[in-house]
Amino acid sequence: MVKSNEKREKFVRLAEGRTQSALDAIRKLGNLSNRRAYEYDDADVKKIIKVLRDATGEIERKFGSSSSDAVDKFKL
Repeated sequence: MVKSNEKREKFVRLAEGRTQSALDAIRKLGNLSNRRAYEYDDADVKKIIKVLRDATGEIERKFGSSSSDAVDKFKL
C-alpha cells in the first residue's frame, strides 16, 4: 500500500496548493469591486458569478462521477 500512500500525499499536496491559488484568484476578483478604480455594470458581475458557479458545479460533477475534459475560456 505504499503506492496508495504516495498517491494520497501527492493529492493532498496538489489539492492544497491549487485550492489556495483558486482562493487567491477569487479574492483578486473581489478587488475589482472598487468603483473608484474600475467601471462595470451588473451584467458583468452576473457573468463573473455565473461562470464561477458553473466551474464549481463542474468540480462537484468530476468528483462525483466521470465527465468530459472540456476547458472553457471566460470572456465578458
